[in-house]
Amino acid sequence: MKNILFRVNSSYEIGIGHIMRVLVLANQYPNDNIIFACEDLNGNINEKIVEQGYHIEVINSNDIEEINNIIIKNNIDMIVLDIYTVNYKFEKKLKDTHKNLIILSLDDTYQKHYCDILLNHNIGANKEKYKNLVPVKCEIRCGEKYTLIRDEFIIEKNILDVLVMMGGSDASNLNIKILNILEKFSNLRVCIITTKANKNIEKLQAYTYNNPLIKLFINSNKIAQLMKNSDFIICTNYMNIPIIAIKTSSNQRNLYQFLKDNNYLVLDNFDENKLIKNIEKMIIKCKK
Repeated sequence: MKNILFRVNSSYEIGIGHIMRVLVLANQYPNDNIIFACEDLNGNINEKIVEQGYHIEVINSNDIEEINNIIIKNNIDMIVLDIYTVNYKFEKKLKDTHKNLIILSLDDTYQKHYCDILLNHNIGANKEKYKNLVPVKCEIRCGEKYTLIRDEFIIEKNILDVLVMMGGSDASNLNIKILNILEKFSNLRVCIITTKANKNIEKLQAYTYNNPLIKLFINSNKIAQLMKNSDFIICTNYMNIPIIAIKTSSNQRNLYQFLKDNNYLVLDNFDENKLIKNIEKMIIKCKK
């Protein structure tokens, strides 16, 4: 049995995606002892980690000494890093201090890393781009084969309706803008998923209140069923189902380009007219 430390954060600004994907990764080590190191930031979902039965070491900063102390105290064999503020220098210091420590780094922007395993789980991730960015002996795991999707998402879509999933915190505040557009279509019903980490949740609740064509789900445990009942999804990432993808941050640039090159319906930013046209295309496609 190995002791594995996951270093990850969530907040209003960061969103919840990092937590959710590493929870999928953590579940791939059922026989090992899993520990999380997280900061107590505003809008975090650290309770999700506890709900999964994992222990959290709450840290105060990104100072390497805090991580070193946790590694020593818990006799950590492997650390998983999914945090943009951790860089090559940080990883090298960890390795120099703990020679036998295995470092697994998640990356989706092709940054330089000093790690034993590099994971870019985005579809279209290019292994060759990491050739001069990681140590020669680094194991590079790239592409759809390594996509971190929760079991509840691996389900075949077979019904109708529109599902809006702009991330648990909707950091770009696009939910209401998208709903304004969807309401222009009299033949669409909408389910929208968010979490209490959404800073604009009260406005969203007011917008959807008493509207029979829009249902709002907060911290829902029925995501799989909602996806199953959806004809298509408007979201910020790829889940192997019909989508209209909207790029909301710079780290999604490579994924956006891949989807565009493979003829998916994508927007490089929120644009009302373009989204209307894409919804019209999706409706036609789904009726075929």
